[in-house]
Amino acid sequence: MRNFAVASSLVLAVIFLASCRSADPGTITVYKTPTCGCCGKWIEHLEAGGFAVEAIDVENVGQIKKKNGVPAELASCHTALVDGYVIEGHVPAEDVKRLLEERPEIAGLAVPAMPIGSPGMEGPNPEPYEVIAFTEEGSAYTYASHGP
Repeated sequence: MRNFAVASSLVLAVIFLASCRSADPGTITVYKTPTCGCCGKWIEHLEAGGFAVEAIDVENVGQIKKKNGVPAELASCHTALVDGYVIEGHVPAEDVKRLLEERPEIAGLAVPAMPIGSPGMEGPNPEPYEVIAFTEEGSAYTYASHGP
């Protein structure tokens, strides 16, 4: 009976923690160069989406990308870290929230290059773009599609 009570308490604790995680999107640490304007706009997008953001200016974002396993073909202008995941480029806040809720076994998400119409890159003539999930082993797949 005591083991059942302990097990039940653990299950309730896990459920409670899971519900807390999905309610609070968390803090994202963003590594960017000091002069990048679109990075600042992406940070504003994340904050509007409920994230707390710690922005860290670095001279060489490439070192951060390499250290965190961002494939060169998925690179963009900034790299962020949140709850064990890498977020590369202009990934929409809604996709980051989905990632943190679903917790797939991937290294992170990326929006390669800097497509017009992605968060932080708003402008005339937005283009469709994809959010790519990537793994430490080098595989990748489309996680979400966005655009007009």
